[in-house]
Amino acid sequence: MNKVNWKLYQGALLPDAPPHYEIELSQKEIQYLMKKFKPYFIRYCNEWDRGSGEFWYVIKDEKEDLNKYKAKVRYQIKKGLKNCRVEKVDNKYIADNGYEVYQEAFKNYNTFLQPISKNKFQNSLINAEGDFFGVFYENDLIAYAQNFLQENVCNYSTIKLHPSFLKYYPSYALIYEMNRYYLNEKNFLYVSDGARSLSHQTKIQDFLIQKFKFRKAYCRLNVLYRKDIEMLVKILYPFRKRIYKSNNKILQKIAVVLKHEEIRKSYD
Repeated sequence: MNKVNWKLYQGALLPDAPPHYEIELSQKEIQYLMKKFKPYFIRYCNEWDRGSGEFWYVIKDEKEDLNKYKAKVRYQIKKGLKNCRVEKVDNKYIADNGYEVYQEAFKNYNTFLQPISKNKFQNSLINAEGDFFGVFYENDLIAYAQNFLQENVCNYSTIKLHPSFLKYYPSYALIYEMNRYYLNEKNFLYVSDGARSLSHQTKIQDFLIQKFKFRKAYCRLNVLYRKDIEMLVKILYPFRKRIYKSNNKILQKIAVVLKHEEIRKSYD
């Protein structure tokens, strides 16, 4: 549709394109996508890097340069590079060796989501695309990243850190080396840690902004609902604050949809 592919993700229809693509949909195109994919809703962004707003992507679009950091951050990066080895690996290596890191990292998440089984973890990586990086302390894999490439943009899609090894600064070594690889060697337009998370609290984006000079690229969030979902959202929206506080798993999923609506309405 308008040279952009679309994909279903947990019931939402999303553009399979870098977030800076300016997407506009006519009523006829919306009807076509709804009929073809039958999503709960269509979500896309435009007005890229608009300066302010309630929705954003966390990106870095300047070259990596160790000398631009404050002394403390330079020390932490150097410590990480001294303690750890960062290597590009393949998907099979992470499938075979990464589950313990994934499982231990998940224990620190504040989310209603549940960790997947080892078998599902391995199957999800068998045909996985993109780049993979591993971080090693001595001979142990202690962190890994899976990155998706779209033209001249890299999305740091998955970063998992084993909490028992954080004292060796693996995150500093990993982020620094990936930034250097994509921004300096590959001359990518930017690297991104993705959009503002609406399903769970994430510390990684704050970490990237505070430590590695990432920034928020604000954009307009557009959400177009299937008719039955639109009716449900209208009924539940006045009660959203109560729903946000619920520990019920079903209500937590509904809360994500209502948070989308709250952000969408902020642009009206």
